[in-house]
Amino acid sequence: MSSEHPPVMLVDAYNVIGLWRHLQEIRDLQGFDIARSHLTETMVNFSAYHGYKTTLVFDAYVQATPARAEKITKNLKLYFTDHNETADTYIERQCGKYRRDPLRHLKRIIVVTSDRAQQLTAVGFGAEWLSATALEQEVEATLRSVQSRQKPKKANTNNLLGNRIDSATKDKLAKWRNRLN
Repeated sequence: MSSEHPPVMLVDAYNVIGLWRHLQEIRDLQGFDIARSHLTETMVNFSAYHGYKTTLVFDAYVQATPARAEKITKNLKLYFTDHNETADTYIERQCGKYRRDPLRHLKRIIVVTSDRAQQLTAVGFGAEWLSATALEQEVEATLRSVQSRQKPKKANTNNLLGNRIDSATKDKLAKWRNRLN
């Protein structure tokens, strides 16, 4: 894919929160707002690393509020659905736009959900599908990759003078050092 058309990832956010164990625990102990913040932070890093244009879609189905989008970074936005609209409905609408796009062969859209009906619908529109569990595994693999690159390199001790001189010279140096103290 060209950088002109970065992959688009649409995430059914509450589906993910309900299936990732650590987010379930946060949701149950501290509430949806905190779980939503943790998912957002995780996806900011993941999306930036992979160059995805990610939208976390949250149902506002039972709340009498209009739809709203909140840009978090250039790679991540949150979308809260309209009253009486589900995340599934929003994602389906976006997939429908993708299917009608004459440049869709240059683009990639990935739908993240573990809802079977939603999976079939997304794939039917030509989108790729990723389960919430598969996304969690990709996020963890990405984190491990980043951490392994950031580990400080062990100092090369072969170049130290003490490792290159013979033991007789080391003994003489030690005696001189002891006399100086």
